[in-house]
Amino acid sequence: MLLKVFKNTVLFSIIIGISSLTFSCGNQMQSKAENSQLVEDKNSNALHIISENQYVDSLSVTTAIEEEKSIIVGANRTESYLTLLKGKRVGVVANQTSVIFKKAYYNGFNRYHFTEDKSTNPNKPYSHLIDSLLNRNVDITKVFAPEHGFRGNADAGELVKDGKDTKTGLAIYSLHGKHKKPTKTQLEDVDIMVFDIQDVGVRFYTYISTLHYVMEACAEQNIPLLILDRPNPNGNYVDGPVLEKKHSSFLGMHPIPLVHGMTIGEYAKMINGEAWLNNGITCNITIIKVQNYNHNSTYNLAIRPSPNLPNDQSIVLYPSLGLFEGTNINAGRGTEFQFQRYGAPFLDKNHYNFSYTPVANFGSKYPKHENEICYGVDLSKVNTERHFTLKYIMDAYNHATDKSKVFNTSNFTTHAGTAILQKQIEAGLSEAEIKASWKTDLETFKNKRKHYLIYD
Repeated sequence: MLLKVFKNTVLFSIIIGISSLTFSCGNQMQSKAENSQLVEDKNSNALHIISENQYVDSLSVTTAIEEEKSIIVGANRTESYLTLLKGKRVGVVANQTSVIFKKAYYNGFNRYHFTEDKSTNPNKPYSHLIDSLLNRNVDITKVFAPEHGFRGNADAGELVKDGKDTKTGLAIYSLHGKHKKPTKTQLEDVDIMVFDIQDVGVRFYTYISTLHYVMEACAEQNIPLLILDRPNPNGNYVDGPVLEKKHSSFLGMHPIPLVHGMTIGEYAKMINGEAWLNNGITCNITIIKVQNYNHNSTYNLAIRPSPNLPNDQSIVLYPSLGLFEGTNINAGRGTEFQFQRYGAPFLDKNHYNFSYTPVANFGSKYPKHENEICYGVDLSKVNTERHFTLKYIMDAYNHATDKSKVFNTSNFTTHAGTAILQKQIEAGLSEAEIKASWKTDLETFKNKRKHYLIYD
């Protein structure tokens, strides 16, 4: 009996100790966040950073330790933003990744510990943000959808039409069709806008361009923007050529590297801080932070962010293989291994021992070299590190039987953000020599980036 009492006393003491430490840290974070808000307001950036709410499950020490490690996306932190939506007419920029997980997403592996949302089918590990907000009596007036559409099933670059959500009856306005920016008329019945989309941290992945136009429209109509932040799965590094302004497009609007190393929330801060919106206006943004996340965190996406990024392997390889989008070489579209392989009929079949044949499928209605045998490389089972490399595109160019067929020059320049990279590859420069040429621009960007980081 004495031993049992002793064990219970020790366990209770540990729980109380951890709880005290956590609440103490929480108070320190609150103070830090408030100081940050004062500084930002003083500089007229109209930014508010919601502090983290950490807690310990008193049922067990194990749960407490796991909760301390859990990555909790901004959308899940409903206690931090529902009051901001109460009594407001709400517009939402969303797609299939805009979800509230029913349980905490534990470091990217499918481990969950606590029920966060009880309003949906219990067999699903998440609820769509729209459904959850409606179930909480939030007055959503309309939804805006980026490239690939609200359900995320449109081809890359395909125009997405306005429509109506069959489940909720809400009007959906495309930001990748006739308009890439919400119109004044579309925003007439919106008091506050919510932006919640999973990004992958690559400049030519167009969700950050949509973010720019949404911020600009909101700033022009004096509508506050609430950003529910999510981790950047490629957020641990910065690399690639910095975009030259003369090559700006929807595939890259601002002078940032190909891999920028920022979350959506951090990038929104940079857009404001660098006065990139029309006439230098700033958007009133509130960012709901990701809890327990930093730029060295490994985060595996639970939902594919677009049709052709089906898994972690493709997302890690996307910064490097995405450059093939500006060439006549297939990067796995038309297969189930998108951005995990590359090939073309004009690559040397005597050099490569791998081949595949792209066909129309869910991810691509009209893949490059449809129904043709493509010779190249399979990377689906290769252990890859999260970094950017030119070795794949250089390998393909060097082993093309007709090098004039490789580059679609205009499109490649748009993806690279510079016309120089194609010339460097064609001239036979090494990867080290090419990367050295953009080192100064990268250092300048990294120094600028430091001012806008929310996470370590």
